[in-house]
Amino acid sequence: MTQAELFQALKSTGLPVAYGEFEDSKENPAPPPPFITYQFVNGNDLRADNHNYIEISNFQIELYTKLKEPLAEKKVQDKLKELRLPYSKVEAYIESEKVWQIIYEIQLIGG
Repeated sequence: MTQAELFQALKSTGLPVAYGEFEDSKENPAPPPPFITYQFVNGNDLRADNHNYIEISNFQIELYTKLKEPLAEKKVQDKLKELRLPYSKVEAYIESEKVWQIIYEIQLIGG
């Protein structure tokens, strides 16, 4: 799966999606939660003989909600399961923003 395919898959959840962050301007305001951002975190390519054989890209998918929203989480988790992308999940409340942040960590292989 490529990063572009991941973006399209996340959009199919019906939630607003952006890489990194939403640009917030008068002409194009950032959406209110719930929304998704995602970003490349690091690479962990399979290497041997001074060569990268298989590209392995680690991504974080971040779901932001005002309240704890199990249905929004289920949308994201169901999509990741549908795509057969194993994930780990952590969450935190961001007091300064008054939002819940749920982070899904995934790997894209060969994308």
